[in-house]
Amino acid sequence: MKKSCLSVCCVYLILLSVFSAAWAGPPAPSKPEAREKCPVCGMFVAKYPDFLAQTVFKDGKVFFFDGVKDMMKFIFRPDRYSPGRKVSDMIAVYVTDYYSMAPIDGRRAFYVIGSDVYGPMGRELIPFQMKNEAGEFLRDHKGKRILTFGEISPELIRKID
Repeated sequence: MKKSCLSVCCVYLILLSVFSAAWAGPPAPSKPEAREKCPVCGMFVAKYPDFLAQTVFKDGKVFFFDGVKDMMKFIFRPDRYSPGRKVSDMIAVYVTDYYSMAPIDGRRAFYVIGSDVYGPMGRELIPFQMKNEAGEFLRDHKGKRILTFGEISPELIRKID
């Protein structure tokens, strides 16, 4: 009887730990150290908090970028910038909302392209948490389009680069 109860308790604890990790959700965004460099262009990212973007992997590794454009280059070809990395191992994407300056979920953000606002690497995708704010920015800053994360393609990145 004791052995059976112990087995049930062990199974319960294992299931609890597995589901606890799943329920916890993605890790919170973090801040780069002063010497942290963008893996795509090599710029020091802490100098550009207004445009900061980051990806987080299952193993806890965080990559910081000086803008959405470089982050998307990394996402499209992670193996090019960090051999062995795969998009399927990425658990979070954060970008900096243009108006609030707060980190937001990059997969749910709205991006304005073609505006008169430039990032550290020139033309940039400008992220917003709210679509209406993206629309306001688009009108005020001569933007061309509002895109979702899934609408951003390698071809689009090449065109604005």
